[in-house]
Amino acid sequence: MRNLIKWFSRNNVAANFIMALVLLAGISTWLKLKKEIFPETSTNVVSVSIPYPGATPEEVEKGVCIPIEEALRDLQGIDVMRSTAANSYGVVYVEVSGDSEVRDVLDDMKTRVDAIDNFAENIESPVYEEVLIKNQVLTVAISADANEQTLRGYADRIRNGMLSYVPKKPDNWLDKFISSFSGEAGVSQVELTGIRPYEISIELSEDAMNAYGVSFDDVATAVRASSIDLPGGAVRTEAGEILIKTESKRYSAEQFEGIAVISRADGTVVPLSSIANVIDGFEDVDLTSRFNGKNAATLQVFRVGNEDTLKVANAAISYLQSIRNDLPADVSIEIWNDNSKYLKGRLNLLKKNAIWGLILVLIILSLFLRPSLAALVTLGIPVSFTGAIWMMPYTDISINMITLFAFILVLGIVVDDAIVVGENVFKRMRAGECPKLASWRGTHEVGIVVIFGVLTTAAAFTPMLGISGVSGKIWRNIPWIVIPTLLFSLVQSKLILPAHLALLKPIKPNEKQNIILRFQSKVSDGMEIFVDRIYRPTLKLALQGRYIVVTVFVSLFLISVGLIVGERIKWEFFPEVEAEIISTKVKMIEGVAFESTSEAVLKIEEAAKKLDQNYRERYGEPLIKNMLATVGSQPFKTGFSPITPTGDNLGEVAIEILPGSDRSVTARELAAEWRVITGSIPAASEVSFQSQSAGSGNAIDLELSGDNMEDLLEATELVKRKLSEIEGIIDISDSNVLGKRQVSLKSLLPEGESTGLRLSDVGKQMRQAFYGEEVQRLQRGRDEVKVMVRYPKKNRLSIDDVETMKIRTKGGNKVPLSSLVELEEGRSKSVIRRTERLRAIRIAADIDRGNPNANANQARRNLENNMLSEFGELYPGIKYEFYGEQKDQAQSMEELQTSSLFALLVVFVLMAIPLGSYIQPGIVMSVIPFGIVGAIIGHILMGANISIMSMCGIVALSGVVVNDSLVLVDYVNRHRIRGKSIVEAAWEAGAARFRPIVLTSLTTFAGLSPMLFETDLQAKFLIPMAISLGFGILFATFITLILVPCVYLLLEDLKSLIFKPEKIRNWEDKFRSQGLERLASYDDN
Repeated sequence: MRNLIKWFSRNNVAANFIMALVLLAGISTWLKLKKEIFPETSTNVVSVSIPYPGATPEEVEKGVCIPIEEALRDLQGIDVMRSTAANSYGVVYVEVSGDSEVRDVLDDMKTRVDAIDNFAENIESPVYEEVLIKNQVLTVAISADANEQTLRGYADRIRNGMLSYVPKKPDNWLDKFISSFSGEAGVSQVELTGIRPYEISIELSEDAMNAYGVSFDDVATAVRASSIDLPGGAVRTEAGEILIKTESKRYSAEQFEGIAVISRADGTVVPLSSIANVIDGFEDVDLTSRFNGKNAATLQVFRVGNEDTLKVANAAISYLQSIRNDLPADVSIEIWNDNSKYLKGRLNLLKKNAIWGLILVLIILSLFLRPSLAALVTLGIPVSFTGAIWMMPYTDISINMITLFAFILVLGIVVDDAIVVGENVFKRMRAGECPKLASWRGTHEVGIVVIFGVLTTAAAFTPMLGISGVSGKIWRNIPWIVIPTLLFSLVQSKLILPAHLALLKPIKPNEKQNIILRFQSKVSDGMEIFVDRIYRPTLKLALQGRYIVVTVFVSLFLISVGLIVGERIKWEFFPEVEAEIISTKVKMIEGVAFESTSEAVLKIEEAAKKLDQNYRERYGEPLIKNMLATVGSQPFKTGFSPITPTGDNLGEVAIEILPGSDRSVTARELAAEWRVITGSIPAASEVSFQSQSAGSGNAIDLELSGDNMEDLLEATELVKRKLSEIEGIIDISDSNVLGKRQVSLKSLLPEGESTGLRLSDVGKQMRQAFYGEEVQRLQRGRDEVKVMVRYPKKNRLSIDDVETMKIRTKGGNKVPLSSLVELEEGRSKSVIRRTERLRAIRIAADIDRGNPNANANQARRNLENNMLSEFGELYPGIKYEFYGEQKDQAQSMEELQTSSLFALLVVFVLMAIPLGSYIQPGIVMSVIPFGIVGAIIGHILMGANISIMSMCGIVALSGVVVNDSLVLVDYVNRHRIRGKSIVEAAWEAGAARFRPIVLTSLTTFAGLSPMLFETDLQAKFLIPMAISLGFGILFATFITLILVPCVYLLLEDLKSLIFKPEKIRNWEDKFRSQGLERLASYDDN
C-alpha cells in the first residue's frame, strides 16, 4: 500500500484518469437509472385468484379456496397460507419462506392448482401473480356531462392513444446526447377504472321463450354455433397454397341480432332479434364515479419494469396536451395524484439539502484547513457519490426518496477519511515538509487506521441488510448506497487525494497572505489557543478524576435508557409519511340498496367541501385541488389484494390536497377533522379515513383463527370490547360482517323428484335466468367483452321473481320454482377468511395520532397481558397472531438486534487488527453506548418520537463514532512508543487529534443539518435517522475527547492491579520495539 500511495502521489495524471472514469461512469449511470418515489418491491407473497361469478362467499370457500389449500398444504417453501372468499371470487395468498425462491414456489403452485379436478363448476381460469408493491405514476380523470356510453368511448380513445403514443425526439444536441444514454419512454400500462366493463346482454323473457318454444340452452347453443371463427386447413393448388376458414364471429349487438335461432321446415327462420332483446352495453353491476362533481372515468397510469417515473409521466402529459383540442369543449381531462410531481418535489428537496450540506462542509473545512486543501478534501464527495451511483444497477437500486436520503446521510461521513489524511498532511506541511513528500508520508502514516475506520463504518450499516420482509427490501437501499460510497471515498483518499495534495504550494511562515488566508489563519490559530488554554487543562482534570468522569457518563447512559424503557419518549414503529391524498372508504351493511350507498358517499363529499371551506377561512386559500367520488367500488388500494373491491355497499371519496410544503397542517389532522364533520353514517358497517402514504397500515391488526366458529365469534366480540376501552383507539372493525340476504335451494320436494329433475338441473336454470350464462367472450380492441344470456332486468327485481320462475322439466312442461324445491332465506357471509386451513377473523383498529395518550404498543401490551394471555383457558382451540405494523415491528426489531450484535463483533475485529490488541478495541467501542445518549438528547430537543428510523440511525452511529476513537487510541499508542508516560501520552494524543476529531464531527453534523431543520412535511419521516446520527456524532465528539483517554487510563489501572510490574514492563518493551519499526516507515523516503 505504501508504494502504491507513493506512486500515485508522483503520477497525478493516473489519479486524474481514475477520477474522470468514476465521474463519467456515475453520471452516465444516473441518466439510465429509473426514478420513483419509493422503491417498487415484492412482498415474498404469491397469490392465486379465481373468479367465480355469482357465487356467495360460502360457495367460493368450498368450491375454490379449500381445494387450493388442500393441494398446496405440503408444498415446500410455504411459510404461511391464507385465503379470502368473497362474493364472486376467491384468493389464496402464500407467504414464501425466506430461504426459498418466489418464482420456484409460484411455478410449483401452478402445477398443483392446474391438476385440481374438484373445483366448482363455472369458475374462471386461475390468475397467478407475485404480489408487488407498486406506485402508479398518475391518474387521469375524464369527466363530462354525458351518458356512460359516450364517456366510456372518450376513455377508450384516450387510453388507446396514450398506449400507442411515441414521444417527440429532442431538438437540441444536449437532450439528444442525454437521451442516447437514458433512452426514450412511452406509456406501457394503463388501467381503466370508475366505469363498468363492456358486456353484450341477450335478454330472454319467459313470455318469449313460451311463444317460440325455446329455452336458455337453445339460445346459448345457437349463439355459440353461429358466432365462430374456425380455421379449416388449406388447399394446395398449382398456383400455391390457399387457406380455408370459417369467419362468422359477431362483435356487436346488430350482428348478434341476425343469428338464426329457429329454422322451420318451410325454410323460414326466426332471428335472435325476434326472440330476445340484445343490448350492447355494460356489465350488470352498479358503479358510478364523479370527479369534481361531474360523471367521470379514470385512467391509472403505471410504469413497468425499469421505466422511469418522470419519463412515463412526461409522455402521458405530452399526449394529453396534444389531444385536448380534438375533444369537445364539455369534456374535461384532469391529471391528479401525479406522483411524478411529488417525486420532482422530493428530488428537489433532497438536492437542496445535499447542496447546502456540501457548502457547509466546505465552509467548515476552509475555516480550519487551507481553502485549497479544503476544496481537495471536499472533491472526494462527488467522486465517492458518482462511484456509488455507478454501482447502483449491480445492487438493483433505483433513484428514490430512500436512496437520496442515504446520500445526504453519508454526505458528512464520506469526507472523514479525507479529513484525517488531509489534516495529517497539512500538519507535516506546516512543520516545513515538502508537499511532494508530505502527501504520501502523511497518507501512509494514518493509512491503517483510515482503512479500518472506513471498514468499521461500512460494517455498522450492514444490519439494515439483515432485515427481511417488505421493510427490509426498502431499507436495504440505505446500506447499498452508504457502503459503496465509503469504499470509493477510501479509493479517493488513498490514491487520488495524495496526487492532488502533492501539487499544493509549500507553506512559508513569513509569506504574505490574502484576506481569506489571514482570516483562516486566525480561526485555525484560535483553535490551537482553545486546545492549549481550555482543552488541555480540562483533559488533565478529567484524567486525574477519571473514575468520577466515567461514573457521570455511565449515569447519563442509564438515565437515557430509562427514558426509553419508561416510555417518557414516545415510540412509533414507522414515522408517518406526509400525504397529498386523503381517502374515505365506506362499507355499508351488505344487501343495502345502491341508492343508500350513494347517499352516504354524497354526505362524505359534502363534509369534504365543508373541510375545504373551513381551511379557506383559516388560511385564505383552498385546500382541496380535486375530488373523486366512487360508488360501487373502492379503486384506491391500500393492501396487497390484486382485485379491486366492488359491490353495491362500497363507496369511496378521495381528495387531493395541497402539497405538504404548502401547508402547516398534516394530512392526518385534516383526516381527523373530516371525520368529525362527516359524523355518523346510518347503516354503515365500516368507515375509515386514511391518508395515502408509505406507512405500515393499521396500528392494530390482530387475527384470531380456529375451527369452532361460535368460540371465534365470542372471542372477537371480547377483543373488540376490550379495544374500545383503551384510550386513543379508533376505527375498530372485524372481517366477520354479515353479507347479503340469500335464498338457498335446499332440496327437491316430492313433486320435483317426480319430474325426473335433479337439484343441479334446477340450479343451472336458475343461474341462467338471474346471473346469466356466458355464451362467449370476445376480444374487442383492448377490451374483453362477455356475451351473456339471461332474464330481462325487470324480471330480476324481487324474491317473487325467483319463486314464480318457470323451470322446464325433461318432458317439456314448465313448473314454478317454488313447486319443485324447498327454498330457505338467510344471510351469507360478507367475506370468509382462512389462515392455515382454519376459519379466521381479522380485527383491525387504528390509533388517533392527534391524541397524546394514544400508543399502539401500549394497546398491544394491554391486550396481551390482560386478555390474550388467558385465551388458552377461555377458548382452547383459538389461536391469535398480530399482523401488519405490529408484526413488522416485532420482526424488524428482532432481526435488527441480531444483525447489530454481529456487526458489533465485526467492528471489534476490525478495531483489534490495526491496534494489535484484544483489549484496546473495548476502549474504542466504549463510545458507542454514549453516542446513544446524544441521539436521545437530540430526539428530546427536536421533539421527535423514537422510531425504527431512529434505531437504524443509532446502529449506523456505532460505526461512525468509533472512527475518531480509533485514531485517538492509535495516537496514544504512538506517544507511548516514543517513551512518554501513559498519562502524558493520553494528554498529548488528545491535543494532537483535537482538530481532525472536531472537524469530522462538525462536517457530519453540517452535512445532516439541512435535513435536521427541514420544515417541509415531506421530509418528516426521514428526520429521526438524521437526528440519531447528527446529535449522536456531536455528543460522541465530547465523549471521544474526554471519556476515551479516561477509559484508556482505567484499563491501565486495572492491568497494574492484575499483573506483576515485571510482566507489564516486558509487554511495554515489546510494544515499543515493534512500534518504533512501524513509525520509522512513515518517514522513509
